[in-house]
Amino acid sequence: MKQEWHDLLFAHWAAPVEALRPVIPRGLEIDTFDRQAWLGVVPFRMAGVRVRGTPAIPGLSRFPELNVRTYVVRDGKPGVWFFSLDATNPVAVLGARTFFHLQYFLAEMSCVENAGWIRYESHRKDRRGSPASLRARYHAIGEVFHAHPGSIEHFLAERYCLYTADEKGRIIRCEIHHPPWPLQLAEAELQENTMAAAAGIMIADLKPELLHFSRYQEVVVWAPQVLR
Repeated sequence: MKQEWHDLLFAHWAAPVEALRPVIPRGLEIDTFDRQAWLGVVPFRMAGVRVRGTPAIPGLSRFPELNVRTYVVRDGKPGVWFFSLDATNPVAVLGARTFFHLQYFLAEMSCVENAGWIRYESHRKDRRGSPASLRARYHAIGEVFHAHPGSIEHFLAERYCLYTADEKGRIIRCEIHHPPWPLQLAEAELQENTMAAAAGIMIADLKPELLHFSRYQEVVVWAPQVLR
């Protein structure tokens, strides 16, 4: 698939490894930076979602999305583990659940830019998951930069696969390709955030420890593969 991602906020909190271990499948190692695991809440807008070589379908290829994630390793390859992904598009939710085995949920969402701030709201309505909401506004501050290898920004952003698991517990890897992230520092105000709690993870402080913004990214997603 090919996708375009717009107006991303990377909000991150440090999390003890022992708090995440019970909700990560065996077969995946929790990745750490300076011995610390990280939990991310990432709201953004999807656009141009389509199978490669086909045109985008009006009404189906543009929608807000919100994910809750941490970082894992399998066979020495770092990647992302998604606790949940919320979207407004029922076709995307069904497809991701069926073909990628991802925990996608339907939600009522809005993403609007006003006076330089992105105002974002999401309220999960899908009974397959626990109720979860995010109300926030955010914007970029500072110049665009690319993360240097060895930095916390590189650890969090520059990952080129995702991991999931099927109903049999088999680990699945999905390769992702994109240019290096054009990042900026960010300012954010979170009025409500129950996204991590819905995944069984408690955040002590509503204010994230790290905030980054990215205006735009193009992404290619390859077919998932079961790992032996």
